[in-house]
Amino acid sequence: MPNTLVEAEVLQRVLDEALSRGGEFAEVFVEDRTTSSAMLDQRRVEELSSGRDRGAGIRVVVGETTGFAHTADLSQRGLLAAAQAAAAVAREGGGGVREIALGPLLDHPSHAVMLPGDVDKAKKIELLLHADDVARSEGSSITQVQVGFGDSSRRFVVANSDGVFASDHQVRTRFNISCIATGDTGMQTGYRPIAGTRGFELLTPEAVGDAARRAARQAITKLDARPAPSGDLPVVLAGGSGGILFHEACGHGLEADAVLKQASVYAGKVGQQVASPLVTLVDDGTVLGEWGYLAVDDEGRPGTRNVLIENGILTDYMWDLLRARKQGRTSSGNGRRQSYQHLPMVRMTNTYLLEGDADADEIVAQTPRGVYVAQLGGGQVNTATGDFVFGMTAAFMIENGQITAPLRDCNLIGNGPEVLARVDAVAGDFSMTPGTCGKNGQSVPVGTGQATMRLSAVTIGGTAS
Repeated sequence: MPNTLVEAEVLQRVLDEALSRGGEFAEVFVEDRTTSSAMLDQRRVEELSSGRDRGAGIRVVVGETTGFAHTADLSQRGLLAAAQAAAAVAREGGGGVREIALGPLLDHPSHAVMLPGDVDKAKKIELLLHADDVARSEGSSITQVQVGFGDSSRRFVVANSDGVFASDHQVRTRFNISCIATGDTGMQTGYRPIAGTRGFELLTPEAVGDAARRAARQAITKLDARPAPSGDLPVVLAGGSGGILFHEACGHGLEADAVLKQASVYAGKVGQQVASPLVTLVDDGTVLGEWGYLAVDDEGRPGTRNVLIENGILTDYMWDLLRARKQGRTSSGNGRRQSYQHLPMVRMTNTYLLEGDADADEIVAQTPRGVYVAQLGGGQVNTATGDFVFGMTAAFMIENGQITAPLRDCNLIGNGPEVLARVDAVAGDFSMTPGTCGKNGQSVPVGTGQATMRLSAVTIGGTAS
């Protein structure tokens, strides 16, 4: 399959057609994606599927209006029809012709060693069964195990009227293990993912076995959980566990679309102190192999490391192409879309806080009473105010400087800017966690990360008196 998916001459004709009908900016995004998935539930294969989706999305911009059309017909005729439809939405009629000269193709091959399509389905099922065996070997209290596997191979090319002409091949592999432990206190769950922008080589038997053990032990440990306290307490976030908190509570407020609409608590605060001096927040699409890695974004801009907050000072926002153009600057490589059927928008990639120089064990030892969070669940955030609520799916009490009893699932309640200001210790045990970010109906893979850190006070929504 040629890397361009569509010949450069055809792309140029499509862009010419879009601009000849009055467009000020035009873009063609062509995508070919193959996927496969498998699900093992109680040692039964419940799902084994594969699919392919290919097509093109064309957008045309006139002033503040964007016309967008997508098609599964990648012939020249089909692409020209889509370009005409997008241009008609942006501006009916128009006049004049603008010549476009595409630059040389900037092609980025996959870093995967074992492409998903080259791996036999039987080998994938064998790995699912291995995870099931390891999880159940942790004890008879493990009564249910569900294991899932998914992969995707995504090739795309993007060309626009500024002369951008780039392509990428993104291979992603994911493995999930969910366990249920049953005891006198009822049922408890444990969960572990493995994910990366890599091929099947990511899933070694050792890595899968370790994840299965951790998921099972998490569920078993929670059988002895006691009700969580309520009220304001110091919270220690384990390395890798709290990145999702900063992604949701702070990261979305640093995306340029929210900022320009004045729908972000961080609007107009570049150069101001918005966090503890211990906080340096980065969004980085260049972290090779991580879930949010990209060589180029979905607008053809190279992946970039962007420092958003440095030593507590807000330094910049994240930008996609169109919003950056309006501000007279360049994109930060954060233009992303779920598929060719969607318009790109400003999105995070791998968002993380830089590690510090404290010792993780010492942070706990210097906390007389608090909550240790080993894993956060889903949450909700209001980007305009920064207020958030997150579930804690694996948490423990800290008593007299020691991690003690496990806690039942409860909530972490707070405000993004306030939490950033309350970071008073950061360790050096940095790690990343994969996730899926939803925004305006689109989902994209992202990575989050941080080292063990302490928040001086956060509201715990527990039930203990």
